[in-house]
Amino acid sequence: KKIEEVLPSNILNMVKKKIEKVLQYGQIESCEYELDVPGGTSQYYELRLVMVNDKEIMIIMQNITERKELENQLKYLSYHDKLTGLYNRRYFEKALKNLDVEENLPLTVMVADVNGLKLINDTFGHDAGDQLLIHATDMLQIGCKDQGVIARTGGDEFSIILPKVDNQKAEQLIKKMQELNTQIEHLNIELSISFGCATKEHIKTDIFEVIKEADEKMYAHKLFEGPDMRTKGIDALMQNLYKKNNKAEEHSKRVSVLCGKMGEVLGMKEKEMKELEKAGFLHDIGKVVVHRKILEISNYHGHHERKEMRKHPDIGYRILNTVEGMSKVAEYILFHHERYDGSGYPKGLKGEEIPLGARILSIVNVYDAMLQEESNYKEKNSQTQVIKKLRQKAGTHLDPMLTKIFIEEVLELEFS
Repeated sequence: KKIEEVLPSNILNMVKKKIEKVLQYGQIESCEYELDVPGGTSQYYELRLVMVNDKEIMIIMQNITERKELENQLKYLSYHDKLTGLYNRRYFEKALKNLDVEENLPLTVMVADVNGLKLINDTFGHDAGDQLLIHATDMLQIGCKDQGVIARTGGDEFSIILPKVDNQKAEQLIKKMQELNTQIEHLNIELSISFGCATKEHIKTDIFEVIKEADEKMYAHKLFEGPDMRTKGIDALMQNLYKKNNKAEEHSKRVSVLCGKMGEVLGMKEKEMKELEKAGFLHDIGKVVVHRKILEISNYHGHHERKEMRKHPDIGYRILNTVEGMSKVAEYILFHHERYDGSGYPKGLKGEEIPLGARILSIVNVYDAMLQEESNYKEKNSQTQVIKKLRQKAGTHLDPMLTKIFIEEVLELEFS
């Protein structure tokens, strides 16, 4: 067959030039081409041209589709973030250099930081954190449309380059994005992003100073918005828990009130008392990651159920320890299942090794749980039965002195 009958017409001229080079210089030549095939797909081929003698050339054709697809994938990943599909930091820096020219002025750089990502990762796992980042990506793309280059430049940080956009227009874009519906329904969590932007208006201005200014503005907003968003985040987690277990909300409120009364009896300072009340209200926050069916079980006889339930103090600690001003609350929650005789969890602390707040919380939690617990006759335990059980646990599970104070001065009942 003639070469015209074998090769597609669109690459024929290129191959003929390669043949001339082989005949002239005697060296091996190669080329690649793409061929459309039925079904709307493409195949990639490589041709190698080798001189056999003065009059003959051997052409070796090889299908390299798999290799080309891998190369294209690697090329894509070298400039894109795998999770979100956005550009990555490498591309952002390259684009910034290319766009930093006079014709693009005013040139605005926007920095966006997702609030609460660590809290979501620690509580629900990294899959939920990934969903949060994907929602943030959708919000940024909808808000910016095709106006700029959006990149994920850090774990929870995004950067946007906006050519020919002044500061006023950039602020309008931020306001528009913040107004978008950002509720992640199945997690009952509201997406929150802190923004900062700065604009380069003169060509002599250093673009990295503009980025620095945008960063500083973002962090200022984060400091201002942070406490409110952390409170909302904790509220959202508690609401998730209440949906899984309808008894949890009333139990939390009762424990909080009784903790406050215990703190008052002990003459605690107001700050300490507030921390104790908050620990009482939030002591079960770690159960938000426990499966609904396990939460509905009253007695955890199975190894799996006990293992899952015993995670909640540590998870509660990790959630709250990230929140400013909650370190004591987190500590009380971590240790509220320790026992006075050292047989508790998670650390096996005993006696006064267990923080005072945790010992108080343990007594109140056990009291309210037993009071609401159904007896063998499907009736709630009477207070007399509960007090009897509390006395039995004093010195083993519970601090004996604090248990006596709780019964006599908070409940105003006789200890013995």
